[in-house]
Amino acid sequence: MQTHAPSFHKTACSTLKRDDRLQLHADNLTVERGTRTVIANLTFTANAGEALLLTGPNGAGKTTLIRTVAGFIAPVSGKIALKGDVGDRDIAELCHYVGHLTGVKANLTAEQNLAFWAEYLGGETTRAMAERVDDALDAFGLLGLADYPAGLLSAGQKRRLGLARLLVAERPIWLLDEPTVSLDAASTTLLAGLIQRHLANDGLVIAATHLPLGLEQPSYLRLGPTAPTVEGSAQGAAL
Repeated sequence: MQTHAPSFHKTACSTLKRDDRLQLHADNLTVERGTRTVIANLTFTANAGEALLLTGPNGAGKTTLIRTVAGFIAPVSGKIALKGDVGDRDIAELCHYVGHLTGVKANLTAEQNLAFWAEYLGGETTRAMAERVDDALDAFGLLGLADYPAGLLSAGQKRRLGLARLLVAERPIWLLDEPTVSLDAASTTLLAGLIQRHLANDGLVIAATHLPLGLEQPSYLRLGPTAPTVEGSAQGAAL
């Protein structure tokens, strides 16, 4: 897969003063699925400029936690709060969520898929939106497939197209659920580089993963049948 150096737009969060940097804090979070408690009394903090990787066996609650942070699942108790210069915006307005499914619409071309997300998430002028779409396609090695129906793309290409929406609108929080599924080694390395660039701009990443992403000094939150443990700069643990 050949890629070209994309042009990146400087995010608003990259200019924040140190005291105003984004922070996401979960306090005594308990989440149930059906009658089963999946997450119990979990407390942690994730900071701008840092990646928090969720690890643990299948069924440990990684996807549940990602979806809870995104606002798709309401916790039974506890809360998730943002600190920093976020105004009155909530997490839904500040995050990109990329789940197990790619979110790709098979009947649209690759370019049309990203144009949809750019319009839905970005609200920019048509010209700026088109530039972002081209940059995102280029960054993920899909520019030559811009006019292909997404339904004809391979599994890896669809995954890259789904991830490319991270670049069509500025959102400081990236929530990624198993982002390397269907990616080859080159694409995984590419994704790691884009995540590092996002972190360098004071972005915040929470990712559920079974595999190392090749990031520099990430924090880890291991979920499982025993009390969750935190390694790295993320603060807090299950109480």
